Amino acid sequence: MKLLVVEDEAGLRDSIRGYFTEAGNICETVSDYPAALQKINLYRYDCIILDITLPNGNGLDILQSLKHNRHPDGVLIVSARNSLDDRLTGLDLGADDYLTKPFHLSELRARVVAIVRRKSFDGNHKVIYNEIEMDLQAMTIAVGDQPVKLTRREYALLLYFIVNKGKVVSKNALVEHIWGDGMDMADNFDFIYSHIKNIRKKLIDAGGRDYIQSTYGMGYKFSDK
Repeated sequence: MKLLVVEDEAGLRDSIRGYFTEAGNICETVSDYPAALQKINLYRYDCIILDITLPNGNGLDILQSLKHNRHPDGVLIVSARNSLDDRLTGLDLGADDYLTKPFHLSELRARVVAIVRRKSFDGNHKVIYNEIEMDLQAMTIAVGDQPVKLTRREYALLLYFIVNKGKVVSKNALVEHIWGDGMDMADNFDFIYSHIKNIRKKLIDAGGRDYIQSTYGMGYKFSDK
């Protein structure tokens, strides 16, 4: 998953980032309203963990901006405010869920995963494409009955391909998804080709088909046609 944490409390922000990053996710963080607004205007995320009370602004305005621009990012509001009015306001504005501080990181992860499942996978924890099966909870993949070992980035890349099956996706989009805002530090995108080459080989070696097609000058497409 690619996540954005919008939280001004440094300790909590770092704890969330460490927890999700250790599990193999891309987790970017910002601490105030202007930085959050800049992020959502530049990048897309599977889920945004959004605090309501921010320096220099209100988190609900971030939510309104996302919905006004029809961005598909999932949004989980986290706040110390526990009033019914605050919850209803956030949900009415389009948030997918609301979690009151303090909370356990395991509950936060469960809420985030549930949002991503609902929005991208119709609530399922398994993604199946022909002979390929990916388990989103265990972060495992198999071709038929044959397990396939992918690195974390290869796993994220394959999942992104399957979610966008049949569409041409640019190298920029692929890099942004698996590298996050660190893509700005990359000299070139040659490493994407290496990841794709490894995915192809591992799937074929396990008895799968080669679904990743190169579209000259545009990017790649995941398709069985």
